[in-house]
Amino acid sequence: MNTDHQARFDSLYDQHVRALKRHGKATKTVEAYGLAVRRLAHFIDRCPDDLTPEDLNTYFEWLIDTKGWSTVKLDRNGIRFFYEQILGQSMPWLTMVRPPKIQTLPDVLTVEKIANIIHCTRERRYKVFWLATYSMGLRLSKTLKLEIADIDSARMRVHVRLGKGNKDRFVILPAITLQALRRFCAEHRHPRWLFPGHASTPDVPVDHLMDRSTLQRAFKQAVADAGIRKRVSIHSLRHSYATHLVEAGLSLRGVQDQLGHVSPTTTARYVRMTEVSKQNQDLVINDLVERLTGALRASSTRAA
Repeated sequence: MNTDHQARFDSLYDQHVRALKRHGKATKTVEAYGLAVRRLAHFIDRCPDDLTPEDLNTYFEWLIDTKGWSTVKLDRNGIRFFYEQILGQSMPWLTMVRPPKIQTLPDVLTVEKIANIIHCTRERRYKVFWLATYSMGLRLSKTLKLEIADIDSARMRVHVRLGKGNKDRFVILPAITLQALRRFCAEHRHPRWLFPGHASTPDVPVDHLMDRSTLQRAFKQAVADAGIRKRVSIHSLRHSYATHLVEAGLSLRGVQDQLGHVSPTTTARYVRMTEVSKQNQDLVINDLVERLTGALRASSTRAA
């Protein structure tokens, strides 16, 4: 990109980021939409303020060949925002990029396997982290950012701040989880965080959280030590929790409230992942066919 194009792009990109923040976009969305515009500018090697449909078609063809569909969708939305909000141009032909509708079901762990993972985890801080994440159905980032002040032991609730859609909610705090958190906090004695990082030296107070990548590596190691071959991650604890609640008979509305889902459709997919649901389906279908067989026999007897 030459100097003139670079200067124009820097100015437009700064406007892009500021506009995203003014629109109240989440931090991750700002980062993703910003990356989309930077990636496009790098690919075409000039300021993307005078592109043709052919230019963008070429870019998205490359993107589809080299990235996943989740990246394609993010880039499409980020570039659309850039053109409509910054350049003041309507780009309806971007709808030509239509990611396929793929419905996948995540792997789910049984309660026994989750217990085995916790048992095989070597450090107490990780054991408590897995327990808290599973027993409250939280995303990794939300468990990580929990503060001591978020714990309401009188009501046995935990205040989850700025969840998906930037909404606060309260989740149920199991008694066993509260006990584990109290013991763990008594060990690290951090005045604010439930899951602080390690201090670089004993005399330096910790001012940061546990490292996400370190947590993920520790979970991967615990899964391997537990002999589990499923492709699971820390987020699988949340999926498993929701599935287990459905199997236990909690209403979909109750599961939706606990997980903070905006749409009940998101919650309903866990019905398809439960063994109890499958067993009930088997029983209903077999009972139905048996009733049909009985009706056929009765009909044959009357005809005779």
